Amino acid sequence: MATIRESDLPGIGKKFQVDANSGDRLVIVIHDDGRRELYHFEDDDPEETISQVTLEDDEARQVASIIGGMQYKPKALESIQVSLDELVIEWAKVEPHYKSVGKSIAELQVRQRTGATILAFVEKGRQKINPGPEDRLTADMTVVVAGERQQIKQFKELLQNG
Repeated sequence: MATIRESDLPGIGKKFQVDANSGDRLVIVIHDDGRRELYHFEDDDPEETISQVTLEDDEARQVASIIGGMQYKPKALESIQVSLDELVIEWAKVEPHYKSVGKSIAELQVRQRTGATILAFVEKGRQKINPGPEDRLTADMTVVVAGERQQIKQFKELLQNG
C-alpha cells in the first residue's frame, strides 16, 4: 500500500505526498479556493517534476470518482474495500439471483437492519449518489456502502437474502 504524508500549507491549503509501491511520487496540493495541483516526480530525482496538472474543484471530483471506481470498476475486482479506522467503504455487486433485486432501500430497511449506509448506486452508463429510500436495486448494479465491518457483512447478507 502507498505511503501518504499530509502537511498543512498555511494560507494555501493542504499537501499530500503519495509514495506509490511502484516508486512513483505524486504530490497533491489542495488549495483553500478548491483548486488542486498534482505533481508527478521522477523516481530517481525527487526534485525533478515530470508533469503538473491543475484542476478546478468539480474537475478534481470527477477525476476522483473515476480513480475511485465510480465510473468503471475493473472486472477482476468483485468488491473493493477502503478502510478508515473502523469505517469501511465497500463496492458490492448485486447479482441477478439476489432476493434484493427490485426492492427499494426502504423495503429492505438497510440502515435499520444492518446499520450500514448506502452512498451510491453505480450502473452501466449512470450513477446515483446518495440514493433515497425509494430507489430500487437492480441486477448487476454496484452498490457503494459504508459502515463498520460487521455492518458491511450484514449488508451483503441482506443483499443476497432480501
